[in-house]
Amino acid sequence: MTAMMNYIFAGMVLFSFVFAALTGRMDKLSEAAMTQAGQAVTLLLSLMGMMCMWNGLMRVAQASGLTKHLSRLLSPVTRRLFHGLDPDGEAVSAATMNLVANFLGLGNAATPLGIKAVCAMEKEQRANGRATDAMAMFIVLNTASIQLIPATTAMLRVQAGASVPLDILPATWLASGVSLAAGIAAAMLLAPLRRKKQ
Repeated sequence: MTAMMNYIFAGMVLFSFVFAALTGRMDKLSEAAMTQAGQAVTLLLSLMGMMCMWNGLMRVAQASGLTKHLSRLLSPVTRRLFHGLDPDGEAVSAATMNLVANFLGLGNAATPLGIKAVCAMEKEQRANGRATDAMAMFIVLNTASIQLIPATTAMLRVQAGASVPLDILPATWLASGVSLAAGIAAAMLLAPLRRKKQ
């Protein structure tokens, strides 16, 4: 996966360089590279504070046992979605915290928990590099999660000068709800086909 991303980024850079050379816009390319690099650093620093805060809160939640309580609270849902996983195990606990972080619109803070959840699922189900039904369902839930409070998007809108950064809530709820329902339905319908191929 990392190698593929490296190829994609290298291809994008090479394509930009060749296209700029062919069209005589090398000065524009240099200017864009300098400007966007600075903006990327600014964006990174602005997101870092929120990321640190939420990652810290997630650590506190895990140390205090809150993750286990949340796992038990959501166990009626997780048992149906993650077949074959221990409801009190590490995989379901990490998956639950990932879903909660996504629910709050903290996609970046949810990423480490998502990686931990998939690794724990692979270990618990002895997948040996193959995606299980639980992993596939988790990826769908992680990608198409309902966002009650899109915190990251709201913060970016504030930085862009939006006077009412959370006026996107109805559209966010509708879009994420529809995408989640469609994703769960697709994962359940396609699970038998995936198992046959494996």
